[in-house]
Amino acid sequence: MAEIEKKPIKIMETVLRDAHQSLIATRMTTEQMLPIVDKMDKVGYHSVECWGGATFDASLRFLHEDPWDRLRKFRDGFKNTKLQMLFRGQNILGYRPYGDDVVEYFVQKSVANGIDIIRIFDCLNDLRNLQTAVKAANKEKAEAQVALSYTLGDAYTLEYWVDIAKKIQEMGANSICIKDMAGLLLPYQATELIGALKEAVDLPIQLHTHYTSGVASMTYMKAVEAGVDVIDTAISPFALGTSQPATEVMVEAFKGTPYDTGFDQNLLAEIADYFRPIRDEALESGLLNPKNLGVNIKTLLYQVPGGMLSNLTSQLKEQGAADKFYEVLEEVPRVRKDLGEPPLVTPSSQIVGTQAVFNVLMGERYKMATKETKDVLSGKYGATVKPFNEEVKKKVLGDNPEIITCRPADLIPDEMETLESEMAQYKQQDEDVLTYALFPQVATDFFKYREAQQKKVDATIADTENGNYPV
Repeated sequence: MAEIEKKPIKIMETVLRDAHQSLIATRMTTEQMLPIVDKMDKVGYHSVECWGGATFDASLRFLHEDPWDRLRKFRDGFKNTKLQMLFRGQNILGYRPYGDDVVEYFVQKSVANGIDIIRIFDCLNDLRNLQTAVKAANKEKAEAQVALSYTLGDAYTLEYWVDIAKKIQEMGANSICIKDMAGLLLPYQATELIGALKEAVDLPIQLHTHYTSGVASMTYMKAVEAGVDVIDTAISPFALGTSQPATEVMVEAFKGTPYDTGFDQNLLAEIADYFRPIRDEALESGLLNPKNLGVNIKTLLYQVPGGMLSNLTSQLKEQGAADKFYEVLEEVPRVRKDLGEPPLVTPSSQIVGTQAVFNVLMGERYKMATKETKDVLSGKYGATVKPFNEEVKKKVLGDNPEIITCRPADLIPDEMETLESEMAQYKQQDEDVLTYALFPQVATDFFKYREAQQKKVDATIADTENGNYPV
């Protein structure tokens, strides 16, 4: 048997972003993370994902933290490791498309504050929604990694993925990620997909999956054997369930093989020991639902990502219709098909899920359509791979609706000047305008909170200087 050449598998650690986003709704604070940064920096990770995705929103909304400040602190701590973020294409880290000037400025400031690799994806895989972010990342000399939102369906053939990968290379991306947010990629399909992509393009290929359906570790094994360059893993206390396979398990699995990472298991054990009490506390407080740690094979049946499953459950509970759960699950693939079979990832997963809930609760399909469903059908989010259901389109939009066929962002005028003037009274740093751009109300509340905190600190300092020491 021919000897396989040595090709150590590279690992991206997700515990500071996707792992706690997937398991505890992104509630880990900066103060909880910072003490372990020094040890994480010694592991030899390809990169650490620590920003983007839902971290920005959650920091402001629930933790009263400045996400930019968090990023700067990570940058100070990680002396030897690249920092990575997740970026929703033209939607940045928000839920609507933004003007090109906002996208460009956000990329510029992300890199200036410490990001090395920007993983850019679009919920429809419409590459037009990625081009501004990729160009901006290239301009800032960051690694522009374009993610394919992986999904299943008639349109998503091997030829489709190969064709899109070639276009991504032409676009100027530096690497490609297969972003399998629902854990749908099976081991032997991974062999086939990675092999085909490796033949088609010269870019490094990274694989991101979730353990939701129970196959992720086996999928990684086959992907690595097929030549994938990087895999995404989470340190064990925040691994498995709706998160990623465990870092230490993958390191051990490839030990003594041509793919050996060379990582120190003792160091990884110390990192795991640090995060375990945080996980246990989240379990005790109810923040971590034990259901999120199990295997949910329905993911493969309905292609519903883990986070979407829990959203559907809570939506139905609020409506006093928890008994309709399975009806809604069966409605999800039908709505998805009506809306052009998009991958189910933020924000398309929320759009399809909410519409499925309405369809079931109303007792008539599309009796009531959400604003977002109308926006998808009128092309505001971009082009889908398959055509829309014409009957549904007519019922929702009526006769002769106005349909967008160009790149949606071409219709959005520059926004920065207006945003700057709207929030000028709160501005303490350049980045504040971007925070406001993404979440105007949440940002305003945070700015007011920050101001109040600053006044308290100033008052304490003044008291101390006047000899009035707090008791």
